[in-house]
Amino acid sequence: MSKLLLQGNQAIVAAAERAGLGFFAGYPITPASEILLELIGGRKRIKVLQMEDEIASINAIIGASLAGRKAMTATSGPGFSLMQESIGLAHMMEVPLVIVDVQRVGPSTGMPTFPAQGDVMQTKFGSHGDYCPIVFYPNSVEELYRHTFSAFNAAEESSSPVILLSDSYIGHLYETVELKKYEVVERSKLPLGLGKRHFTGLTHRSHARPITSDPDVHRELIERYKKKCDDVAEKYNLYEYIKNDSADTLLVSYGALSRAAYNFKDEYSLFRPIRMFPIIKDLHKIANKYKTIIIMEMNLGQYRNQMESVIHKHVELIPLLGGRIDLKEIADKLAAIKKKKKKTQTSKKSKAVTAAR
Repeated sequence: MSKLLLQGNQAIVAAAERAGLGFFAGYPITPASEILLELIGGRKRIKVLQMEDEIASINAIIGASLAGRKAMTATSGPGFSLMQESIGLAHMMEVPLVIVDVQRVGPSTGMPTFPAQGDVMQTKFGSHGDYCPIVFYPNSVEELYRHTFSAFNAAEESSSPVILLSDSYIGHLYETVELKKYEVVERSKLPLGLGKRHFTGLTHRSHARPITSDPDVHRELIERYKKKCDDVAEKYNLYEYIKNDSADTLLVSYGALSRAAYNFKDEYSLFRPIRMFPIIKDLHKIANKYKTIIIMEMNLGQYRNQMESVIHKHVELIPLLGGRIDLKEIADKLAAIKKKKKKTQTSKKSKAVTAAR
């Protein structure tokens, strides 16, 4: 089994090829461009098109997938925003495909070469209407390789778009990767033009003609989509939990930032979701073991809001914006939260003593 020194973006390509990728369409954008460039470099089994923009890219891979090819695109924040309407269409038509989003600082053009985690909410709520995306976010080059397989397999099993999140730190990081062979789920449905499927973005019964005036049909459709994606997601119950028996605080992080969190494992318990959405059910049980929950994010609390709705507890936030991950800054912010908690507890005790008198 071969080992190679690969960049994160290169690892995605290596895994996608082994997972059966047949068609890629994309538009160059920092920090995801290496994925397109690597694919152009002579992989005969994969057809590659550089499109005029990201809207064309997402629609091209929808068409390729419907025609029977495993399909993928790769982009960053601005391009991911442009894809949202067609992502909703792909969910409605039950089209399996993979979208790689190598995040950078935004909004707008922002800081193209610096990492961020500003697209987390967009992965779940970017398109209009209700749908249930499956989203993975590795934290190493080896995990990018491994979970590219997860993304392709989950897409085939759920017949839906699956998002593989990365960021410019991990995407441009070089690490040694063992090119293991993971299970590959093959395409099961017949391509467009064969069988009796009806493809539409309108409300419909399963693969049947549109029905746009019956709320019960729409409710049944969305419930079926949700159950299907939830059932598939449970096969990928991926997370890392490092328990510290002496800690009363759980420190949550993900992606590149979780690599910095390992430096604090002697003081805190650590939790890292790899499957970002649907949120890991075990998180509720794990979080209830701790007095304090802290999350570090390279945004203003996008995942914290989702966590709080699941664990029903307040979550302290350490936002790290602008693409800088500094261990001293993290340590200072953690110390400030601990100091604030201690001050609050002392104040509560004083009030209780006063009330007793």
